[in-house]
Parts: sequence; structure tokens; C-alpha cells
Amino acid sequence: MKIDTNAFRVHAGHSVHLAHKPTLVEPVYKSKEQYHKILAEHVEQLSEQQNRLYADNRFAVLFIFQAMDAAGKDGAIKHVMSGVNPQGCQVYSFKHPSAAELQHDFLWRTTRDLPERGKIGIFNRSYYEEVLILRVHPELLAAEGLSGAAGSGDALWDGRYRSIVEIENHLSRNDTRIVKFFLHLSKEEQRKRFLDRIDDPAKNWKLSAADIGERGFWPQYMDAYEKCLGATSTELAPWYVVPADDKDNARLIVSQIVLDTLEALKLRYPESDAGKRNELQALRARLESEAGSA
Repeated sequence: MKIDTNAFRVHAGHSVHLAHKPTLVEPVYKSKEQYHKILAEHVEQLSEQQNRLYADNRFAVLFIFQAMDAAGKDGAIKHVMSGVNPQGCQVYSFKHPSAAELQHDFLWRTTRDLPERGKIGIFNRSYYEEVLILRVHPELLAAEGLSGAAGSGDALWDGRYRSIVEIENHLSRNDTRIVKFFLHLSKEEQRKRFLDRIDDPAKNWKLSAADIGERGFWPQYMDAYEKCLGATSTELAPWYVVPADDKDNARLIVSQIVLDTLEALKLRYPESDAGKRNELQALRARLESEAGSA
């Protein structure tokens, strides 16, 4: 089943108004059984594409996930990438920067973990935290020891947007394909999921007073996301705003975008030339001769 994902893409140069973008849409599946069937088909196709990516060895692919707490980033990554060979996929979750990381520019710690050719990289949160959390909590900038050369206020954030776009353009020119997901969760759905974390002992560890405190900054986060998405979605490295109130539907949309990204690369297995075919035939002869002497 092919899902049309164009409606979720943030086109380059377009302003973003999250209040106008749905957090819940008509599901692409009609039953839980069909959801599992579609997801299984996507996972199988993704596994084949990942094998081609590894064998082709021309491209790297980076998927970035950003969202408010409880939007389902971990679940989307787990379910969508379940069929990928772990040797061909690297997942990194970025928390608060360490003291050593704060001694470098804001892109340094994530560029160390970019995927190599033939592999898929997944950033669960990323360098975008530097224009999201820090924009909502600018007091955290003090820990970065900035000299002031980058400016302040809008000039600082605009400079960081430019740095992000420039490095993503650089990576794209050097065959790293980048696609970014914002899982768009409603504040009410987050409230319900937080309550579920309280009621389920297995999920208690996922919730803290700090998480509840951040809900008080919801308007500021939406503003920061709007500015970020509009400034950094490009033709080479687009953002997708994925409705996230229905976790299953969000996973199917994400898996379709992942598949579309890989299929657009027109990945292929290396073709054998005459020399390679002759070598393989010689190896066949040796192996077949062993059977006669065993």
C-alpha cells in the first residue's frame, strides 16, 4: 500500500503554522490487523532497500526525529526500523551536552556520529535541540561560553539556522541524504500519555516533574518549532510534520517516507564484470571438485 506523504512535507521557503497542521488525521489503515499487515510490508521492503544501500555503498542516509515528550519517537524508530540489520543502522539519542561537548561548537557532538556510506543513521533528537530547547530556555546558553561574536536574540538563532542549512547542504552534496521528522502531538494527547505513564508501573520511569514543568512552555516550544521548521526545511533536507496523536498511523507515515527516501536513490547491487564472472566460475569449479574428493 502506497501512502501519499506530500501533505506532511514542509516545502522550502514556506512559513509553518502548527496550529493549522493536524495532530490527528484519517488513518491509512482500517483495522489493527491491516495496520500490522501494512507495517510488515514496509519493514520487509525497508530491509531489502537497506541491503541494497549497504551493497551499493554510494550513499549514507540520516533520519532525524524531533518532538515534544511522549510523541512516540522511540516507538516509531523501534517499529519502523525493526527489520533493518543492526550492522547497517546506527541509532544515537542526544541528551544534555557533556562538559567536553560544551567546549566545542554546537554541531560538533552530532557530526561525530554521522552515518558512513552504506549505512542508515538515526538521530533521536539532534543538533536541532540547539535552536529549540535553548530558544525556549536562553539561560542555558551561558553554559556554552559564547563570546558574543554570534550575536544575540534573533541574530543568534538566524545564524544557527544558516549553520544547520549549510552543513546539511554540504552533507547532501557529499551523498548523505537527510530527512527530518517532527512528530506533531497535541497538548491534550500528551496529557493522556503522561497519565498513562503514571498508571503503568512499567512506564513510571519515563515521567518526572521536569516533564510536567516543560508543559508550561508549550506555546514557546510551538513558536520555536515553527521558526525552526520554516527556516531549515530545504529541498535537499526536508522536514515532515507527522500527525502523532495516533501512534500506529504515525508509524505508517514515517515508514512510507523512509521507503520513499531510499527508493529515490535507485540503489543497486554491484554488477559483475567479465573478470569477476570468470573468477566466480573458477571458484565454483574448486568447490565442486571438493565434493568429488570428499
